[in-house]
Amino acid sequence: MKTSYQSPVYKIRRVPLDQIRSNAYNPNSVAPPEMKLLYQSIKEDGYTMPIVCYKLEDGTYEIVDGFHRCQIMKTYRDIYEREGGMMPVAVIDKPLGNRMASTIRHNRARGSHNIALMTNIIQELTEAGMSDAWILKNLGMDAEELLRLKQLSGIASLFRDEEFSRAWESK
Repeated sequence: MKTSYQSPVYKIRRVPLDQIRSNAYNPNSVAPPEMKLLYQSIKEDGYTMPIVCYKLEDGTYEIVDGFHRCQIMKTYRDIYEREGGMMPVAVIDKPLGNRMASTIRHNRARGSHNIALMTNIIQELTEAGMSDAWILKNLGMDAEELLRLKQLSGIASLFRDEEFSRAWESK
């Protein structure tokens, strides 16, 4: 079956950051720890997904999806310089109502992490010799979250490097 439709991702453009603006309707927000993780992800892996924009009549681009990825370049000089101030952009051509719906679909389609699968990942990383500090840094977790996931696994070997308080010991 042959079609003439081509998804926007096959026509990525390099757009100067100063030609990109946010929209007025995105209800999504990202907490500071996740923004730090997004920065680390972009720093370590580069931009692996374009932002999605609509090209306005004045030639500027309005973000439909990717506001926070764009914010990373605006906030961190090292990323801006490495990327030459250019963002990878996929352009969609839809009326405002459809762009709003696209924004919501993109936000909601990201889903959430499955606890059982995250527990398995923590177990595998620990068994592979990755330290708690490495896991915390590279997965963007805090110590409490890591401890909860280790507890859920029920495997004592995940705690072999932990220091525990002696407050529970009898005198």
